[in-house]
Amino acid sequence: MKYIVLLRGINISGKNKISMNELKAGLEKIGFENVSTYLNSGNAIFQSEIDNKEVIKENIQRMIKERFNLEIPVYVTTAPELEDILKHTPEWWGTNNKEIYDNMIFIIPPTKYEEVYNTIGETKENLEKIQEYNNIIFWSYKLKEYRKTNWWPKTASTSISDKITIRTANTMRKVLELCNK
Repeated sequence: MKYIVLLRGINISGKNKISMNELKAGLEKIGFENVSTYLNSGNAIFQSEIDNKEVIKENIQRMIKERFNLEIPVYVTTAPELEDILKHTPEWWGTNNKEIYDNMIFIIPPTKYEEVYNTIGETKENLEKIQEYNNIIFWSYKLKEYRKTNWWPKTASTSISDKITIRTANTMRKVLELCNK
């Protein structure tokens, strides 16, 4: 099975530094095959015979702790799951409108959408939109007014921040493209 792993909060402002070459080597050392990474933000693709995302997550977190001495939240999905998610995007999400910034919020299990929504609250009308699908949140906001949104500051500063990881529309489309090669 082909898997995608998204690490939360690495290589941001010099914190939680993990080189992608070292991450790749670590993933290979714990038995994953055909490992590749994309960007410097902790996106990895690999194959594994393990058919349990929780076991994969625990193995990766253990490897990161041992190899880098970091405790990093990890989100695991499969290529078919990501493909399904990207087939269910709202019509307003992921357009080529340069004034809008489109993200996917990946909710790290066992956290659920309701917990994220109840912690962050409603969106600010006319500034941002959200829609949930399969415990993923499609989130778009006006780029020039992101500081006025309700969700932008709270995704980084509330009790929920370690339970989510965020990627752009373009990043996730590219990750899926790399999965299909």
